[in-house]
Amino acid sequence: MDVNGRRDADPAQPYVLGHSERELARLAEQAELVGPITRRLFQEAGIGLGMRVLDVGSGVGDVAFLASELVGASGEVIGFDLAPAALLVARKRAAERSLGNVAFHDGNPADAAFDRPFDAIVGRYVLMFQSDPVTLLRKLAAHVRPGGVVAFHEIDWEGARSMPPAPLYDASCGWIMETVRRSGAATRMGMMMRGAFLAAGLPAPTMRLEAIIGGGPDGAGLVRLNSEIVITLLSEIESFGVATPAEVGSQTLETRMAREVADRGSVLTGRSEIGAWSRTASS
Repeated sequence: MDVNGRRDADPAQPYVLGHSERELARLAEQAELVGPITRRLFQEAGIGLGMRVLDVGSGVGDVAFLASELVGASGEVIGFDLAPAALLVARKRAAERSLGNVAFHDGNPADAAFDRPFDAIVGRYVLMFQSDPVTLLRKLAAHVRPGGVVAFHEIDWEGARSMPPAPLYDASCGWIMETVRRSGAATRMGMMMRGAFLAAGLPAPTMRLEAIIGGGPDGAGLVRLNSEIVITLLSEIESFGVATPAEVGSQTLETRMAREVADRGSVLTGRSEIGAWSRTASS
């Protein structure tokens, strides 16, 4: 186990969710659900017009696009990701939106050189997949101007639940959490961010917690989100011995889960969506 309470990750282990076409499409769907939460975090952190923002782990671009709206045409957003397949989609989507204030680059921004500092560094669901999130934060903070913003949106899977209990929804949460944990990622990174910020030499962050909640049609987004994550992780779920393909029943998983939720009148709560932001020391 490492100091963050995770199993030691294999440095050669690929990002557990992968970058299939289906997974990249799922990321865009997920952004529709959680985007408003990220927006509120960035606005509270003070990200606004004219700022220069570095987006870490851009994926298909949704966080960068959100930041571009906040900084406006007078601002700039530079996104980085290690996955060329994701960046191809991000660049295509940026072109379709005619976004002249967003650019995407391949690589690790923590090790990159920039001609001038950023006003803010942001990321969503990035720290949880790092073997050493403290070092990443420390390196990233060096690219921020004095008094600049460091803001991250992470999750805590322990918050997911249902009432009255919907066994299949609860099981799907457990399959996801255990598989991601066994891959070496931190399923409770949201709650760990305060310690990570402090260990990286940043001031104690302001933190906020929200969750997606709903029953009946209002719970459909969570049903689909969990179903798609389980399908993405199916081979890992099997290889880690978390569940068998027969137990999952991926072809009918979403339909069965939705029916169970409707029949039981269940209200679903998603994983805890936790934001943390801090400002670097002023000169």
